[in-house]
Amino acid sequence: MSTQSNLKKRWLYLAAGVFAMLFSGVLYAWSILKVPFKEDFGFAENVLSLNFTLTMCFFCLGAFFGSLICKKIGVKITLVISGLLVGAGFVSTGLLTAQSVQWLLYITYALLAGTGIGISYNIVVSTVCSWFPDRKGFCSGCLMMGFGISTLLMGNIISILFGKDGFGVSKTYILLGTVLAAVLVAAGIILRKPSAEDKLPSPKTGKSVKKEAFESRDFTTAEMLKTFTFWRAFVCMAFITAVGNSVISFARDLVISVDAAETLAVTLVGVLSVCNGIGRILTGALYDALGRRTTMISANILTIVAAGITLLAVQMHSLPVCIIGLCLTGLSYGSCPTLTSAFTSSFYGQKYFSVNYSLTNFNLIVAAFIANFSNSLLARHGSYTAPFTMLLILAAAALGLNVSIKKP
Repeated sequence: MSTQSNLKKRWLYLAAGVFAMLFSGVLYAWSILKVPFKEDFGFAENVLSLNFTLTMCFFCLGAFFGSLICKKIGVKITLVISGLLVGAGFVSTGLLTAQSVQWLLYITYALLAGTGIGISYNIVVSTVCSWFPDRKGFCSGCLMMGFGISTLLMGNIISILFGKDGFGVSKTYILLGTVLAAVLVAAGIILRKPSAEDKLPSPKTGKSVKKEAFESRDFTTAEMLKTFTFWRAFVCMAFITAVGNSVISFARDLVISVDAAETLAVTLVGVLSVCNGIGRILTGALYDALGRRTTMISANILTIVAAGITLLAVQMHSLPVCIIGLCLTGLSYGSCPTLTSAFTSSFYGQKYFSVNYSLTNFNLIVAAFIANFSNSLLARHGSYTAPFTMLLILAAAALGLNVSIKKP
């Protein structure tokens, strides 16, 4: 197959991947999806907070086991399985009522939907990125952008469907499950990995990137886990991600706390999502142009600034400052998945990327538990000052780790 033909085909795969990620990213709209359970069903806030934490855990586990399953049965069947899991998760969540045992939410949403989306996330990213060895950062950024802006595009629709003039909670969840299942199954039919006969462009390395000597060989997962570089990056990314995870988990309530109207709060959650998406694709472009070190340190500094400004907004009780803080948080949070993907590929190679990437993504579990602790601090102190102070300290600690990261 000619290089020219591959260049055309890989853009089709990228478009299909972005479309699949766009729908899968609805998982992150939890601050909107949880509203009926809190306001109509009376589910406790700690139950809803823990559900998001567990969702991130099962998301990471799904990504890991999905990468192993994919090696055995291929991309198509793996994505079909993920679609069925996601569909079953959302549909069964839609069948819950105010009389349901609250922990059932952990099974339907966290376990089923979280695992299914984790599987699809890893498989879509690893499959599509394998077609772009010359533009790893850009490809990762586009995919992550689709995943990130889902909250804006889907969140407002979901909020309307939840309303009196919409479908209601149950039918909305069932509709989401049906659509998500269909999209992921379609992605499974379309996507495939390049074969040995496929001719793809070689990686292009700019002057600034050449200053960082990456390992040219492929690291097995065991070899990767033995490197101190991996663990420094893992903890660094967990701390940076924790800032965005925490804000996402209480974004709507945070904005309302500084006197935003309900409709504006939902819109601003969407704005956070847009900035998340923009951050992902900008980070990919910067990574390709400037290299890992400059991009990661810049993203880390942005996270510190974002946490600081949001903390200031809380203390000033200022909606405009809070909006700025949310936008910066979205941009910084958007950098994390793109950096995780591009970092793993650049430092540890493409051959074992799927499994290696899934394990690197376990930083989301650490970040999720930190986010859960942030919610505990909020409940204990009745103010956002305590959680944001903690997040600011973690972001500063991440910077110390960041500057020490070197090639494995």
